[in-house]
Amino acid sequence: MEPKASVTSPQDRPRPRWSVGSGSDLRYGSFMNSLSSLTSQPPEKQTISPKRAKIAVTVLCYINLLNYMERYTIAGVLLNLQKFFDISDSTAALLQTVFICSFLLLAPLFGYLGDRYNRKYIMIGGLCVWLVTAAGSSLVTESFFWLLMLLRAMVGVGEASYSTIAPTIIGDLFTGAQRSIVICVFYIFIPIGSGLGYITGAGIATLTGDWRWALRITPIMGVLGLVLLVFFCPNPPRGAAETQGGRVTGQSTYMEDIKYLLKNKSYVWSTLGVTATAFLTGALAFWMPTYLSRAQIAQKLRLPCEQEPCNATDSYIFGAVTVVTGILGGCLGTGMSRWFRDKVPNVDPIICAVGLLGAAPCLFVVIFVASTSIPTTYVFIFLGEVLISLNWAVMADILLYVVVPTRRSTAEALQITVGHLLGDAGSPYLVGAVSDAISRSKPTSPTWSFRSLQYSLLVCPFVGALGGLFFFMAALYINEDRKAAQRLVEEDSSPQQGPSSEPSVELSTHNK
Repeated sequence: MEPKASVTSPQDRPRPRWSVGSGSDLRYGSFMNSLSSLTSQPPEKQTISPKRAKIAVTVLCYINLLNYMERYTIAGVLLNLQKFFDISDSTAALLQTVFICSFLLLAPLFGYLGDRYNRKYIMIGGLCVWLVTAAGSSLVTESFFWLLMLLRAMVGVGEASYSTIAPTIIGDLFTGAQRSIVICVFYIFIPIGSGLGYITGAGIATLTGDWRWALRITPIMGVLGLVLLVFFCPNPPRGAAETQGGRVTGQSTYMEDIKYLLKNKSYVWSTLGVTATAFLTGALAFWMPTYLSRAQIAQKLRLPCEQEPCNATDSYIFGAVTVVTGILGGCLGTGMSRWFRDKVPNVDPIICAVGLLGAAPCLFVVIFVASTSIPTTYVFIFLGEVLISLNWAVMADILLYVVVPTRRSTAEALQITVGHLLGDAGSPYLVGAVSDAISRSKPTSPTWSFRSLQYSLLVCPFVGALGGLFFFMAALYINEDRKAAQRLVEEDSSPQQGPSSEPSVELSTHNK
């Protein structure tokens, strides 16, 4: 299909008004305009050296690792936490739900700010909030469970600022195949951090005999991340990678940004696919160690937990599997993307679709085989997580090349909001609530406690298959949308001269 020179129809396109400053700004009046209307005078470059860019990515990866370690530390000590506060499955799952809800509600705000103001300062402020509230949650006593929930919600404030903005900084430091590799490395730290969250959480709880210390390890490590962020992470010009050091900044309203994204079909369908992935991984990540523990208790391979600290073997094993499968799946997904992209231009959403559709039958096996064979269960957990992990870097790369630079923070924020609102904000609670409802239908026993959680997890493979279909729909539109975004950024032909087409030139610059 021949790409369109603009992302909207001609009748919707207003006459462009450009502001070309004496600095590094290449400005466009609204999302409908093309850079072809710019004057031919080259802007002053603001380049960031490759060495500094690599150091910045290292810092961002380290903080991303800590974010996901902290997020899943509670899942690693969930049995201890339920014993300490004497709470049910659904109540325990609320800890994850309130965290994700604050995360998704504030993501649009940080997306708006990230497209308009200094992204580094925003991340520093958010990280400070994260450190204080994460450490404070370890000081809550057994009679103040509501306070723990409040602090978990505030942790989401800090993470929303970082997760929304950090990928856009990477998008402005690298481009093309190099960006795909860097994005792969960055997003591999999601499963690595998640896995280490289980391991360090369970390990620290076992070592100290107190699960609260598990919640203190990531804030301690986070102080180093804050220092590194302050001194080693730049705030690159928006669009610097695509314009070889120049800057592209938008003169659009927030509603124009939203309308642009909603008209971007591949973005919309891939966001729905991301939502299904979030639902799936959120439920499995929160409940799988507990599910495996209950399976072994039901098979009489282990005694029920009567006193803290509870047996943490499943948290260790599941955490290690998550780390290995995250690295393997992330590298495979990115490798296949690079290998097939020249032959199959829409290969990225196809990889994501195949990963989710392939994971669905593996999850069915995991759910039903756990009652008879734990080793076989772990084999299919491994296979399922590898297939899901194919998506991590690829679906992030999709957003960066189908959305123009000045709308990437907003795009990240909107995707985070929808993905978490309809995904992992509710999936842990939904699974826990269904488990509680099923368990109340019969007298409590170790076997029925396992069965109730087993039946509630059946929703996961169906959602995974639905997500695969969403990504197949994105594959139908991604080529057109990618070319439209590339034209908006890369086209540098001279403007047409004439009384009706001559752009106005202002000598002012507007840096934020």
